[in-house]
Order: sequence, then structure tokens, then C-alpha cells
Amino acid sequence: MTDIENKALDEAVAKFRALMESQLERAKKIKEDKEFTDYQALDTIVIGICGGDGIGPIITKESQRVIEFLLKDEVASGKVQFKIIDGLTIENRAAQGKAIPDDVLEELKACHVILKGPTTTPRQGDPWPNVESANVAMRKALDLFANMRPVKVPEEGIDWTFFRENTEGGYAVGSHGVNITDDLAVDFTVASQEGCERIAKLAYDYAEKNNKGKVSIITKANIIKTTDGKFLNTAKKIGEQYPDIVTDDWYVDITTAKLIDPARRRDFKVFVLPNLYGDIITDEAAEFQGGVGTAGSANIGKKYAMFEAIHGSAPRMITEGRGQYADPCSMLRATVMLLSHIGYQAQANSLEAALDKCMFEEKKLTITGRDTGCTCEEFGDYVMQTITEMTK
Repeated sequence: MTDIENKALDEAVAKFRALMESQLERAKKIKEDKEFTDYQALDTIVIGICGGDGIGPIITKESQRVIEFLLKDEVASGKVQFKIIDGLTIENRAAQGKAIPDDVLEELKACHVILKGPTTTPRQGDPWPNVESANVAMRKALDLFANMRPVKVPEEGIDWTFFRENTEGGYAVGSHGVNITDDLAVDFTVASQEGCERIAKLAYDYAEKNNKGKVSIITKANIIKTTDGKFLNTAKKIGEQYPDIVTDDWYVDITTAKLIDPARRRDFKVFVLPNLYGDIITDEAAEFQGGVGTAGSANIGKKYAMFEAIHGSAPRMITEGRGQYADPCSMLRATVMLLSHIGYQAQANSLEAALDKCMFEEKKLTITGRDTGCTCEEFGDYVMQTITEMTK
């Protein structure tokens, strides 16, 4: 090797060492938190309303309105309070050069749960600096280790729940790759023992409590032998603690094929996946339900939880003046999970039933993203009216 190449390699090794030291510290730290928050034991539950970018503030505002409707007594008594957090716009994050500005992170940490609108992640060619994804940064900062996404299409026999590991894999250090020379770039993926154990345990606990009967472990452990191998072997070992639940494992590539096989997809119930595969598979799965605009997700940690839509911020709708026609269904689906998570299961069930009726069965109003359909607020009114009618 040339002197220049040797120097570049030495610098890369030093960066790798620093990165691995930080990951070892993270692995130690996540072992320390033992107990989940008991929301009903709190005097006040603080819900952060973090609009994000583009259509985000519009659809999060609609979800807040629905929560206020469903929990009007709790809001009136002060049991449930809202905290509006405006600082996750791409303009603010770019100006401060951080995925989450320090003051915004402190505001987030002052909440128990967060309802978050979509945020813009800069990509090559965008006018913004290359700041890390706000979602990825929030999951790491609040240790939101589990991303839970349900997909349900009864007429197709689809009733899936995905548990995507949220803080490790390729995304954990995705912004810390190294361009060793112009000819070679390297990225990294990580898996900790605690990280693999806790996501697997959450998936099996859910399967047991909800009588799902089966957990499928999705990896590419035949090729990515070290980190995917750890994930697979750890999940299998956790599965041994649940003798009434069937465990199988699939490679991620064949899983994408089997999800579109009408005969085989009915066999899947609960999935547990590393970060990158979970991101891809859950977007595919959402298409069966009507697209990413119909799906919400939960990001669960032991101390905090964040609930969001799984689609982007749709800045074009804002620049074209169509923001008021944004579809709130994804955020309202996330709201179902938020209500359940903080202990209001009856209200969560009411909202889910109303959404099923408004979106799939009755469909008196339709969201098109343009003035050919109803507005976001009109659809919210439709959902709340449906709840009232269903609970008479």
C-alpha cells in the first residue's frame, strides 16, 4: 500500500475504535433500565404533540383533537395534559446542525409519550446539510427499542404484528460510515445481547397475551452471520421460554415473496426483525392495508414511547396549497396504539372500530389529498361522529 493509503487506513481504524467504544458503552447502559413506566400510577400523563414537517402539524393536530374528544374527562381533570413541541422542522434542525436540537430533546424528555408527525430526512441533492434522521436520533436518545406496526386486512386473512428492533442494526451507526479512500467506503451494523433479547421478549410476550400462537424470526443469518446470527439465535432461545407458541424463522428475501402469496401469508402472525429488514418489510405489509398512509406505528421503550405515522412529510402538498386535504388516518391509527399504551383500552378500541368503519366499510367521506375529497378536519369530524353513534 502507498503511504497515503496507510494513513487513510490508520484514520479509519481509529474512527472504528471510537465507534465501537461508544457502542460498548451503549450496550452497558441499556442493561440498566429494568422497569416499564406505569402510566396509570402517574398523577398526570403528559402527551407531547410534535408536528414535525410538511403535513405533520396538520395530521398531529387532528389526532390531538380526537384524543381530547375521547379523554375529555381526563383532560378536564388534568390527568392528561398536552405539550406542543414545534422544534423538529427541517429548517430548525438544519440551522442547528443536529437531528434533534438540544432544547427540543429536553422538551421531549419532559413528556411521557409523544405523538409525532413525519419529519424530513435530507438525502443527496437536497438543499439541507446531511443531518441524521430525527426518527433514528429520537429512538436512540429515548431508547425506544421496539417499533410495533400492526397490519390487518380481514378479508385477506391478514392479521400481522411486526416487532422491529429500533436502535441497532445498520441504522444505529448508519451516519458513521467511513470513506477510507475514493475507492472504498465502509458502513457498519451492530447487535447487542440485551438489544436482541428485549425485542424478542416483547414480541413473544405480545403473542402470548394476545393468543397469536406463532412468532416468525426474520433475518439474513445465512449471509450476515455474526449480527444476524446473534439476533436469530437469541430470539430462538427466548422462544424456548414460551412452549405454547410456535417459532419459525425465515430469510428476509423469501419473506417478502411469501407475504404476497395468498396461501402462505395467512400463516404469519407475529414477526420479530432487525432494524433495516423491519423498515422494508413493514412498508410492504402496509400496502395490503391501503398503503403507508393508512398505517401508524408505536416506538416503545421502558421509560418513553413515541407514536407516529409511517409515511413521509409530503412537502409538495404544502407547496401546492393542499395541506388541509392531508390524510390523518395513519396518525389516527398511531393514536389507537397510544391510547392502549397509556391504559385507555376502551377508548382505543372505540377509535379503532370507528376507523375500520370510516375507512373500509361505510366510507361516507374519502380522503384524496385534493379538493376532490374531504379535508383532514372533516374526516376527523366523521370519525368522532362515528364513535358517538357506535357508543349510543
